[in-house]
Formats: sequence, structure tokens, C-alpha cells
Amino acid sequence: MPHSKPDTVTAVLARGRLGIPSVVFFVIAAAAPLTVIAGGATTGYAVTGVAGIPVSYLVVAAVLALFAVGYVAMSRRIVNAGAFYTYVTRGLGRPAGVAAAMVALLAYNAMQIGLYGGFGAVLAQFLQSQYGWWDTTWWGCALIAWAVVAVLGLLRIDLNGKVLAVMLVAECAIALVFDAVMVGHPASRMVTFDTLAPSHIFAAGIGAALVTAITGFVGFEGTVVFSEETKDPRRTVPRATYIAVAITGLLYGLSAWAMSVATGPDRIVTAARAGGTDLIFNLVSPHLGTSVITIGRVLFITSLFAALLSFHHTVARYLFALGRERVLPAALGRTSHRTGAPKVGSIIQSVIAVAVLVGYAVANADPIVHLFFWVTVTGGLGVLVLMSVTSAAVVGFFARIRHTEGPWRAVVAPLIATIALAAILAVTVQEFDTLLGVPPHSPLRWLFPATYAIVALFGAAWALILRVSKPDVYDAIGLGAESATASLRSPAAVRQPA
Repeated sequence: MPHSKPDTVTAVLARGRLGIPSVVFFVIAAAAPLTVIAGGATTGYAVTGVAGIPVSYLVVAAVLALFAVGYVAMSRRIVNAGAFYTYVTRGLGRPAGVAAAMVALLAYNAMQIGLYGGFGAVLAQFLQSQYGWWDTTWWGCALIAWAVVAVLGLLRIDLNGKVLAVMLVAECAIALVFDAVMVGHPASRMVTFDTLAPSHIFAAGIGAALVTAITGFVGFEGTVVFSEETKDPRRTVPRATYIAVAITGLLYGLSAWAMSVATGPDRIVTAARAGGTDLIFNLVSPHLGTSVITIGRVLFITSLFAALLSFHHTVARYLFALGRERVLPAALGRTSHRTGAPKVGSIIQSVIAVAVLVGYAVANADPIVHLFFWVTVTGGLGVLVLMSVTSAAVVGFFARIRHTEGPWRAVVAPLIATIALAAILAVTVQEFDTLLGVPPHSPLRWLFPATYAIVALFGAAWALILRVSKPDVYDAIGLGAESATASLRSPAAVRQPA
């Protein structure tokens, strides 16, 4: 009787299964466009009181496009599922790289697990209002989603790409339909572009608006996270990165502007505070049939699910990268023989998620405020930290090697991006109480950011411990698939900053 081969610790993930469209789907799905439009943009208007939310999305897209210049130049030389972790290692040294890895694990787990709160609450409300299922609980809906994600996380990555593709195409299509309806029915009977005026960049409160906007681009790293599984990494990663930034930036800016046209630029903040996440549906419902609105609400739910699935894969691949290099237990580098998926990393992420969900359910905590909002905002902060450090690492990387990249790609663009991202990060930390909706004196405003400092220090300290106790492991940090043979090389063969 035939039997399948056992799972093994491998040097690589399943190769050649993703093309440019699939990678783009994963990245944009993680950004959850309809969730950002219906939830993020309206929350941005309501919380910040700034009418320039559309401009903030375009500004952030421009900053990330600058970041991408050096990022994709580096991606042509490094193909590793560890992404930001690997880039920081190669540019700033191994202790900084392991510190970045710990920040990444915390940040992406926070994003993924926090989304369960939003998914469960929105689905439960939908089932109650549409079908009268009043006994439906948020945690019951969240656990169903968890079970589906746990299974899909163990299947072939290209199958997951097809699932996300169907959801994402429908999601973007309904968003564009809503945009057309809102622009076609302006509040003042005349389409205005007031909220797109460049003057908003210098308005009071734009810092908070930029912070709100950048959370809509979380998942941007995915183009490199899935690089080992693409058909042609050096071609796929750059194109997918620029396509993802362009599509999300333009879609967010267009949709946020369309809402301001439908309400009137001078009334968009008031309307957002009154309507919340229902604002976009309220604006288009007088002009569209009930069935179309229902489809929109369903796609809002699937948007959250798509993001859940995409972030699950990101966390699993980070764990795989760290296990393969034995920075964390080697078992994490185990992949399924049948599907090529990072089996152990996927299972561990699922276990962590269900433990948190059960804890929130038992504590009877608010799934929207305490799980979805607080935890995902904190996850976004961690990703912003990673982007800022990685941008600096790009400069460090090209300063250490011989290359043919011009000054624009190797120095100028990444340096400008570093300064811009660091400025946004500073504003984020300064205004974190506003983002959490807590008083300025609340310890929570510092507790969440401080958590990243703690795990970063732990990561750097762990790297230094490895340097003394396991020098072969330390020397292989950041090498990715090459780490499998790194122990056979002399230390001099590995040209990395210490």
C-alpha cells in the first residue's frame, strides 16, 4: 500500500507556483481594499476631522513608491521569504535583523488575529439583520473563519491565490461601482475636487490622517514574502510591488474622494462620524437596488476574510524562514511534502490565533474596539517600524557591496523614503492615544508601542547569544535557502555585516 513521504525540514518552499497576478492578489488582499474604503477612510474622516483623507492616501502611496525603488533593487539580489527580516540583516547586521524578525512576527500576528474581531462582529451583525439569526455570536463566526483559514493555510499556495483572486476582483469591482454612483450624484449637483487639493498636506491634523492612510497599505511586504514561490522572482517581485502600490493608492484615493463628493466636502467629516462604516452603503443605497447593496456588504465581509488568509500566510512564512535558519526551532522550517506549504509555521499561527480568540470570548471583550481596532492599529504600527528600518537597511546594503545600481536606486530614493517613513512613525507614536481612542494620560498609548521595543531588544539579545553559543547558526542568519549549506562554508564566504 503506497504511503506519502514524511514532511521534512527543507531549504526552500514550493517553487514556481505564483505569477505576477497571484502575488498582486495576495498583497492587495492583505490590504483589504473594501475594508479600508468602508472602514478605514470613514474612520479617518471621523477620528482626525481632516477633509484631506484622499490626499493622505496618495501621499502615502507616493512614499511607498519611493521606498519600493530601493526595495525592489535589493529584491533582485536577495530572494527570501523572510523579506524585511532578511533585508535588515543584510543591510544593518544580524542583531538588527533578528530584532526586525521579532517585530514582524508580533506585528503580523496582531494584524491577522485582530481581523478576526472585525470579521466575526460584521458577519454576526449581517446574519442578525438579514436573516434574523439573533443567537449568532461574533466569536462563533470568528471561529468558523479560523477553521477555514487553518485548512487553507496547509494547502497549495496557488490554490489560495485563486481563492483570493475571485474575492479581490469582485471587491474592487463593487468599490468602483459605488464610486461611480457617488460621483454621479454629487451633493451640490456639481463634482468638486476640494478634498484632493494639495494644500491639505500642510493642514493641521494631516499627521493623524497619514497614520490612518498607511494602515491601508499593510501587506505591502508580501511581494517579497512570496518571492521563493514565484516563477521568476527577479521579474515578478518588482512588477507586483509597483502594481500593488498603484492599484491600492489610486483606489483608496478615488473612493475617499468620491465619498466627499456625495456628501459635500464641507460635510464629509460630520457624515463619517454619524454613519461610521455604513456611510458608503448609506450614500449609494438610494441609487442602487437592495441586492447590489447586499452584495456590497457580503464583499465587505469577504474582504476581511481575504486579509485574514493573506496575513496567515505571511506569518507562516516568517516562521518558516526563521526555522530554516535555526534562529527559532528547526521544526518551523518543515514543509508539507504534498503541498509545499510551511506546515508547522501555519499550524502554530493557527494555535496562537485560536488561543487569543478564546481568551477574548471568555473575557467578553468588545470584538470591534478591543480586538479589531486596538490590535490591528498596533499591528500597523509594527509594520511601519519595519518599513522605516528596512528603508535604512537598503542604503546600508548597497553601501557595502559592489553594484551597478545608480545613485537614485541605491541612495537617494531609499534615503528620502527613510526620512518620510520615520516622520510618519514619529507622528504615529505621538498621536497613538488618538488612534486608540483613549485619554492622553492612558498607559495604553505607551504600552502598545513599548511592546515592540521589548521584542526588538529580545531579538537583538538572542542574536548575540547565538553568536557565542551557536556561531554556525549566527553566520547563516539572513541567508535563506543558502543557510542549509552555510555551515559547510568558512565564515569569510558569507559577506554580511556582523
